[in-house]
Amino acid sequence: MLGRYERTPAGGEAKVEYGDGTMRVVRPGTFVRCAVTGEVIPLEALRYWDVDRQEAYATPDAVMRRVRDAGGR
Repeated sequence: MLGRYERTPAGGEAKVEYGDGTMRVVRPGTFVRCAVTGEVIPLEALRYWDVDRQEAYATPDAVMRRVRDAGGR
């Protein structure tokens, strides 16, 4: 993750590559959006993502909705 001095001053949406237990910020920003709800997720609060889909999720419920909608995949 980026240090506090590496963030863009005005904030904005970050581009992130999600890995197994890690993430890499490709384009600086202060947040990403939930792939299910569209909710803004501050990078400091990001806890849920899918490596294969490269998607972020705001809550465990959002993860379950995505899994259910995808037929368990």
